Amino acid sequence: MKRRTLGVVVVTLLIVFAGCASSSPSSNQTQPSSAPDSAGSGDTPINATTPSTNSPANTSESRQSGPAANGTFEIHSINVGQSDSTLIIGPTNQTMLIDTGDYRDDGEFVLDYLKKHDIDRIDYLVTTHPDADHIGGNAAVIKYYETKANGIGAVYDPGISSSSQTYEDYLDAVEKYDITLYETHAGDSIPFDGVQTQVLSPPENYIEGEDPNQNSIVLRLGFGHTSFVLPGDAEKGAESHLTDEYGDRLNSTVLKAGHHGSDTSSTNPYLDAVDPQVTLISSAYKSQYGHPSPEALHRFGEHDIEVYWTATHGNIVVTSDGHTIDIATQEKAPTDPTSLRDGDPVEPGTDGPVSHRESITVGSGLSQNPPEGTSTPAANTPVRSSTSTPTSESSETPATTRIASDGGTESGVNESGPFEVTTIHADAEGDDRENLNDEYLVLENTGSTSLDVSGWTVKDGSSREYTISSGTVIEAGETLTLHTGEGTDAGNDLYWGSGSAIWNNGGDTITVTNAQDEQVLKEEY
Repeated sequence: MKRRTLGVVVVTLLIVFAGCASSSPSSNQTQPSSAPDSAGSGDTPINATTPSTNSPANTSESRQSGPAANGTFEIHSINVGQSDSTLIIGPTNQTMLIDTGDYRDDGEFVLDYLKKHDIDRIDYLVTTHPDADHIGGNAAVIKYYETKANGIGAVYDPGISSSSQTYEDYLDAVEKYDITLYETHAGDSIPFDGVQTQVLSPPENYIEGEDPNQNSIVLRLGFGHTSFVLPGDAEKGAESHLTDEYGDRLNSTVLKAGHHGSDTSSTNPYLDAVDPQVTLISSAYKSQYGHPSPEALHRFGEHDIEVYWTATHGNIVVTSDGHTIDIATQEKAPTDPTSLRDGDPVEPGTDGPVSHRESITVGSGLSQNPPEGTSTPAANTPVRSSTSTPTSESSETPATTRIASDGGTESGVNESGPFEVTTIHADAEGDDRENLNDEYLVLENTGSTSLDVSGWTVKDGSSREYTISSGTVIEAGETLTLHTGEGTDAGNDLYWGSGSAIWNNGGDTITVTNAQDEQVLKEEY
């Protein structure tokens, strides 16, 4: 991460619109005919460098392991219309502001919100990328906090420039008030007190050239057993990079939808990796770009992800104590992606308090450490334990999938010999997410001798994997039951330790591999 002081020269202005769309109509937005070099690389040289912030020596004191969270952590998705701004308040009252809304209101909605919540300092101002619907209030916010409040601690920027006047005004303000600006890339860390903070993107070698959306600053914030991914306007290219780089280590409780829920974001592999319980979307009710897109909403629905939308819910506040997140909104509106637009519109800047909507309790298995290099263990998966009334009122006994005596199903054939999956109980009684140990597999040794299964792995269709512990033997004719949730292995009962459902009710693939990494069986249901 590099610290830079910026020199800015404003030259002849052109009338251009600088928004999130790849091609946009003209407007009254003005910009110079030539832009400064990337994030301060113009006339003024870099005046200092910071120590590497992704080394253990620099991060261990400011990071907590999952169970050690103290206090509360808040994420405020501010209703700013067809733009974006997120306020984060840490457990020690440090603050982070990610983006500042659209240039057309010059930060008015964001500043009003900050003042009403008595925010007297912004410790970390994060500019995800230079589009004018994300940095529209940067200059105004900087001016206000530097002249009428307690200042801006530092600015974090991906180092990609724009020729818009909004961007020039932002850099002018940084220079005028002598604020430290860090060019920020994957592997850098923001020292947010009491919060595990990791920059996942952009990489040093930018994605797709220097496309602003694809090179948005992407943050993953962890607090106790809860975690949050905030991707700016990241689209398919960036999501593919993140998925390839981090895989299931992206796993988080809450996801802010990239690029306002456009059809070019929230791809299936990315959603599989993040596996959020809740998604937050920031866009206008009648977005000129059609955000959120029907395609993205369909994908959220397929992944059983609740959606909160600023256009119908108003301001959204997510509060975590490290184990449970509470979601509060100004208005009650649908969260089912298929009926999201049935809610009434809430205009940006609308006054009014937020009210509790639901709580989600997160499993306390492994610590939710942020992904940091390939050696970092995967975080535990959150499990929703909603206090809301379940949408399904069915009291029928959940179906249990029985496997034929040869281990096969109508959709597949098992040639595994003496080892078989005899029962798949994918649909737990009630809410799967609240009854994880009623989701289970029964594995049977159908041979005539004992079978040592130490080190064998069981994997689902999304490559989530469980390894059977050393010393586990199944006697001839005996079974093992592998429960999805947490528990202490005892007798013939094993516990995966997952914080969310593993086996899809609508069908999945079970793959069992022995300790020599040889496939023992592959079963579809």
